Amino acid sequence: MNKTDSIEKIKGIGAKKAELFNRLGICTCEDLLNYFPRGYDKYEEPSEFKDCTVGVRNAVLAAVKTAPRVIRYGSKSVVSFSVADISGIVCEVKFFNAAYMLKSVKPGDIRVFRGILRSFKGKLILDQPKMYKRDEYEKLAGSITPVYSLTKDLSNESIKKAIASVLKDYPFGEDYLTKKECDDWGLTDSFTAYNDIHFPPDETHQYYARRRLVFDEFAFFVHMQRAGTGASEKLPNTHPMIEVADCNRLKEALPYSLTNAQERAVSDIISDMTGPYLMNRLVQGDVGSGKTVVAVMALLTAAANNRQGAMMAPTEVLARQHFENIKKLSERYKLCIRPVLLVGKMGVKDKREALESIKTGEANVIIGTHALITETVEYKDLSLVITDEQHRFGVKQREKLMEKGVSPHILVMSATPIPRTLAMIVFGGLDISVIDEMPKNRIPISNCVVNSDFRIKAYEKILSEIKKGHQAYVICPMVYENDESDTELKSVEEHTKELRSYFGESVRIASLNGKMKPAEKARIMEEFKEQKTDILVSTTVIEVGIDVPNATVIMIENSERFGLSQLHQLRGRVGRGDAPSFCIMMSDTTNKLTLKRLKVLNDTNDGFKIAEEDMKLRGPGELNGVRQSGELTFGLGDIVNDGDIMLLAAEKYDIIKNRIPTLNRNLIDIRTI
Repeated sequence: MNKTDSIEKIKGIGAKKAELFNRLGICTCEDLLNYFPRGYDKYEEPSEFKDCTVGVRNAVLAAVKTAPRVIRYGSKSVVSFSVADISGIVCEVKFFNAAYMLKSVKPGDIRVFRGILRSFKGKLILDQPKMYKRDEYEKLAGSITPVYSLTKDLSNESIKKAIASVLKDYPFGEDYLTKKECDDWGLTDSFTAYNDIHFPPDETHQYYARRRLVFDEFAFFVHMQRAGTGASEKLPNTHPMIEVADCNRLKEALPYSLTNAQERAVSDIISDMTGPYLMNRLVQGDVGSGKTVVAVMALLTAAANNRQGAMMAPTEVLARQHFENIKKLSERYKLCIRPVLLVGKMGVKDKREALESIKTGEANVIIGTHALITETVEYKDLSLVITDEQHRFGVKQREKLMEKGVSPHILVMSATPIPRTLAMIVFGGLDISVIDEMPKNRIPISNCVVNSDFRIKAYEKILSEIKKGHQAYVICPMVYENDESDTELKSVEEHTKELRSYFGESVRIASLNGKMKPAEKARIMEEFKEQKTDILVSTTVIEVGIDVPNATVIMIENSERFGLSQLHQLRGRVGRGDAPSFCIMMSDTTNKLTLKRLKVLNDTNDGFKIAEEDMKLRGPGELNGVRQSGELTFGLGDIVNDGDIMLLAAEKYDIIKNRIPTLNRNLIDIRTI
């Protein structure tokens, strides 16, 4: 077997099934091996109903009490029967569209029923549980199975079998780390890491497998940062500018005063742009700290010096938002900024006019997505490049934008609250300005972490805010319910139906997810901003920079499934207006470490403090997804939660740097950093 062999060479995968794998980006054996689980399922020992937790997955040994009966709802049917455990506690079991059970399940049958337990009007109910014979489940109890992201018609079992087949014959080659290095640095060897990330015998093995693979990602990242980039070299200022009065006039005209931290950042930027060397600066600020107005000051300085500035946002929604805000500022305060928007989805005429205005210099501030770096775009005098939420752009994308100008000034904006020591590694070679102060008019967000027992109260809170004229977000971890092994996860599709059923037609509910076309996402977000929608049910596509001041409540389902950094970013979608705002984090987890981490978020709104505490709390013994949903996008690693590993990779870089180029380049997709 070769790394680049097509997955069709794997036993049991023909051309038709290969197409399903291809949908997930899996084309070769190497792709398959690097398709890591998004979580794990640990088969617990069977218990009695009195020891079960409502809202989470439980396994119960019980006997069937009543014969199955079928109830029809239009074209759908529900098979229902009662079971009782050894203590006599009764639970109703329900299966959807499973008429075959009328013959296969009989009173007196003893089975292990494993599923999500819920309570309704004092009755216990198990929806769609898995059923096992007692001896079958005994073999599974205590084991851990990987859970992969799926596509329609491709099962978790199919992916497991294919990976197991590849692991037998895969040409791993010699590990680039020595055994002594692995032992000294608390890392496992590469071969073991790949085996244990997919099929861990226990939680400790899974933890150390992930730790080793994250180290590989970070080591390669540090190598990309340091090898031949010249990032730390100070280059002469080829676009010398003078300090202009326009910035002071804008500050005086604004209805609020800049914070001291904002003033320091603006001063740093202007000093760079008017100094002897090119600016290469990171502005790092927490959610809601006011980074955008700082970016506007930089763009205004360039425009007042008859230069062009470009600002690249990671999504079309965010690019349009920046464009509208900057356009309004320019018109209201009569600034010399002449902005133009350039995104992928534009009419032919609009795009032609935008390109012409950029080429002639009529537009001196250009705002857009990756469309800013396409070959058709010609700038007259691009002197300043700003990348917003820069971790979402690949190294090559940023380089292409910089190449559009002759060594332009570089300003990087990031809302990722990581400690300064990590920031210096991640954003190597950049000078750092930190906005560590919130605007005085910001009302702190009220937080709560609750379980499903408080769901109705949460809905009542949302309704009370809607009646006041405000709006709400509801965030789900999944788009569709397509994975039977994760039925406890809320999906946008099903939860939207549930909310519409609960609130009725008087509450306007829309849904949004990253799989929609950009134009559709933009329309839904615009309608929400225009208050044509009361509740927006969404995945994390709304996490970055979306600004709807009228939204005062965000409810995050399955909050234990997100990294703290991402939860903090999501929370930042509310509290942007002058009304009190609320963040409700729903979680039925009983894991003590997870609850401790969520408590950090419950107790503080300070992103930097959250990042520091989260690093301290990381450790073995928690089986969530191997990839936490942090802001900096790696294959497995999370810069906030795995900061200690990033520091280790940077510390040991000089020892291993000559071996790093032999690393499998697929360990990290640099296009997504």
